[in-house]
Amino acid sequence: MLISALYLGAAKLVVAVAVFLLTFYVISQVFEIKMDASLGNLFARSALDTAARSTKPPRYKCGISKACPEKHFAFKMASGAANVVGPKICLEDNVLMSGVKNNVGRGINVALVNGKTGEVLDTKYFDMWGGDVAPFIEFLKSIQDGTIVLMGTYDDGATKLNDEARRLIAELGSTSITSLGFRDNWVFCGGKGIKTKSPFEQHIKNNKDTNKYEGWPEVVEMEGCIPQKQD
Repeated sequence: MLISALYLGAAKLVVAVAVFLLTFYVISQVFEIKMDASLGNLFARSALDTAARSTKPPRYKCGISKACPEKHFAFKMASGAANVVGPKICLEDNVLMSGVKNNVGRGINVALVNGKTGEVLDTKYFDMWGGDVAPFIEFLKSIQDGTIVLMGTYDDGATKLNDEARRLIAELGSTSITSLGFRDNWVFCGGKGIKTKSPFEQHIKNNKDTNKYEGWPEVVEMEGCIPQKQD
């Protein structure tokens, strides 16, 4: 009887140990699977974050859509919006004129830039609705060869323009200036001494049937790369 009891006790102990080991093994396997899953999710999220950062589009100067080649100036500009928001002119990530800078006004807004260095030479606006065209003509005549000229309208940039003013702007490379009318929106980039017509010009007519704003057409925007003047 004593021997039988001993064998029975030993058997129960063996079973208990076996159950304990089996339970420990199962728990450890489940824990490892969960740990692997958690680590997998962590690495997956990290990889996605890295991929997102690496695929984020780069920002170019003035926010233009692509980088400019060497020896070119990046620029972006927009005309005014009705008579509410002024035009904006940016060159090489430097905002030359804008409502925020408080240096824009009704009429034609002009920025002059050194064609070799990109240095800002002057910024002015000329009221072509209630102002006088004579100061604008004198300003246009004073521009030196090799100067980059950027222009944008705000509100109305055409009423006071006469043939002489239009001719002087055309000599800077503009083709649309001859047809610029009351409250048209227009942006232009040319240069003094340019031998051909400028490729940088946008013009939208004031048309009551298509105007985005009551009495004014939509804003026109333009960007590009201006070749640096070489010696």
